[in-house]
Amino acid sequence: MRYRPLRSIGLAAAIAISIISASAPGALAQKRSITEKDLFDFTWIGDPQVSPDGARVLFVRVAVNEKKDGYKTSIWSVGTSGNEEPRQLTRGDRDSSPRWSPDGRSVVFIRATEKEGKPEPGQLCMMPMSGGDPFVFTDLPKGASNPEWSPDGKMIAFTSSSNPEDLAKHAKKKGKDDEQKKAADATASPSQGSEKAPPKPDEPEERESDIQVITKAVYRADNEGFLDPKRPPHIWVVPVPTSADAKVEPKQLTTGRFEEENFFWAKDGSKIYFASLRVDEPYYQLPRTELYSVAVTGGEAVKVNTFEMNAGTFALSPDGKQIAFVAALTEPVNSYTQPDLWVVDLAPNAKPRNLTAALDSDVGRGLTGDNAPPRAGGPSGPIWTADGRGVMDLFAKEGRNNLVRFDVATGAPTEITRGNQGVLRFRASADRSKIVYTLSTPTMVNELFVLEQPGSAPKQLTKINDGLFSQLNLTEPEEIWYESFDGKRVHTWVQKPPGFDPKKKYPLILNIHGGPHAAYGYIFSHEFQWMAAKGYLVLYPNPRGSTTYGQEFGNIIQHNYPGDDYKDLMAGVDEVVRRGYVDTAKLGVTGGSGGGLLTNWTIGQTDRFAAAVSQRDIADWEAWWYTADFTLFQPTWFKGAPFDQPEDFRSRSPITHINKVKTPLMLILGEADYRTPPSSGGDQMFRALKYRKVPTVMVRFPGESHELSRSGKPWHRIERLQHIVGWFDKWLMGVGKPEYEIAPPEVPAAARPAPQR
Repeated sequence: MRYRPLRSIGLAAAIAISIISASAPGALAQKRSITEKDLFDFTWIGDPQVSPDGARVLFVRVAVNEKKDGYKTSIWSVGTSGNEEPRQLTRGDRDSSPRWSPDGRSVVFIRATEKEGKPEPGQLCMMPMSGGDPFVFTDLPKGASNPEWSPDGKMIAFTSSSNPEDLAKHAKKKGKDDEQKKAADATASPSQGSEKAPPKPDEPEERESDIQVITKAVYRADNEGFLDPKRPPHIWVVPVPTSADAKVEPKQLTTGRFEEENFFWAKDGSKIYFASLRVDEPYYQLPRTELYSVAVTGGEAVKVNTFEMNAGTFALSPDGKQIAFVAALTEPVNSYTQPDLWVVDLAPNAKPRNLTAALDSDVGRGLTGDNAPPRAGGPSGPIWTADGRGVMDLFAKEGRNNLVRFDVATGAPTEITRGNQGVLRFRASADRSKIVYTLSTPTMVNELFVLEQPGSAPKQLTKINDGLFSQLNLTEPEEIWYESFDGKRVHTWVQKPPGFDPKKKYPLILNIHGGPHAAYGYIFSHEFQWMAAKGYLVLYPNPRGSTTYGQEFGNIIQHNYPGDDYKDLMAGVDEVVRRGYVDTAKLGVTGGSGGGLLTNWTIGQTDRFAAAVSQRDIADWEAWWYTADFTLFQPTWFKGAPFDQPEDFRSRSPITHINKVKTPLMLILGEADYRTPPSSGGDQMFRALKYRKVPTVMVRFPGESHELSRSGKPWHRIERLQHIVGWFDKWLMGVGKPEYEIAPPEVPAAARPAPQR
């Protein structure tokens, strides 16, 4: 594809002076190195929402809970003037998804609670902005989610997976509870002359079977568990309650065995459009999206259009006649196809038009890291300009993620933000005069900014992590471009220890991203900063297969993964070694997911690394093909199934090369990881290397999914970091680590603690 450079309108998204000054000379003396446990004090900003008049922003504040085994979420508010501190609006620990009413007088959000120590499904909760306590106004057995106001502000649409059986049981239980309450009240205050009614015998509780009867190839999802075909999410509507005492009844609009998602209101509020795919086993065909509409008064859903691609969030144009969405073409079948921005008339069978076909990079995508909000991050998608002549969305290029406006007529792009940074989420006021967004940089987890159009400089609205980060000595990474074995230019960064001296020699950790179609870039990484604080150089490249470098660069690894991407990684190590500050006897390698696969592959190809840590990895492609939570029924990474092409699967599996491995290996595994199940990865590497008497340790995290490093239990995330660096400390730094020995040395009797009496 032809690359067309972006035109800038001069909106430099520079980081606030207070953040930049943290690295000023003299400030370093008062600062300390970051630690793994600083994660406990991080605060994340999720799901920003601008009031219709643009005066205020709601956001979800995410923080580690008191037990450090999870996260608490509450809703906060801050003005867009930039001269006030954020204030807390809700006191729940699981509040999320705030949405302004069209007149700005009320906010609906999701409130989840606990009952007898167990989480209850979230329900719709109303918060009057004029004052007063929030109140819950739905009571569905499987809860409510994704609230969206109707254009006139009289109704709220939402999704719920409550089915008729659930509703019947819930009504029966509620009736029984009401009877018991009445009986208890009558017993407590008996009327004169009344006789006490005999107690009714307890009815045996109905028990729902917990066995799984599996009929589909995709039957579970990582971080979610087993899928429930009996309860697909459907669309509901409910009248807006006028007070806490008003009783409103939700109404289900869609039914059936297929789920609905990505819904939006028609401009006149008469109907709701939504995406669905009414195919029982979609993995046998290429991805596609079907667009339907349903009248708010009820009735059968009507198919409006079919898109031969998997469409993302729909955005309705100001005149209500078009929608915009982000999607990637499905043909030809690639390992990676970059996403584009599309617009289409909201009319039966209208043809979508690609606005970004001439831009060889990713629209609507982000960068990979370990510190996006672990909960309640909120959706993201395109936004139309007020005049309907442009659509705004994220644009990722060469490790940077910024906001761009695309002209609807020509597709011409214009930068809205720019710089070495990653915009995570963005929203806009009703008249689009103000854009708010959360921003991350290598030295900032995330903060909230506002941009007033046209032509103003961005203004920082929150400094929610300043209390902690003002104490930390964080360093900016060095950006490097280098040539690989075949002349391709590869992009990488090196995170250096505080006080780095180029005349000294440092141990180096090569850190490989997963995906494989993902990208490192200019966003915060706790892992990299902490490794550097411990005295390591951290090299994190974007080898071929990475996103944000164009279609050809991303897809070149199709049917050749792992392979030449490994050569890119080794060329990156060679490039940094040539600079003279690397101790080549102290090289380590690690990575997660696709990076775990490449870690396993690397130590089967070379013994230049003194230690390796493979995380949520793949060792055997064939075993993974049979056990992952999604199918490879299309020729994306392989041309066929393992029984059709056994040699291809075998030759590209790290376990095939296990006899060459000499590098001490640690394996980091989540026991509930359905994306890369341990049985197809770490379990195999561990058993094989134990047989060969190569030093190896397996660290298993109970209950953790593939998302361990990003949204796992906080203490597990910290223990993960401790073990990764602990293994490198042992093999690269010579630090004693008895916990990794087969038989830890016994403590002399004299040094043992006295028995407790």
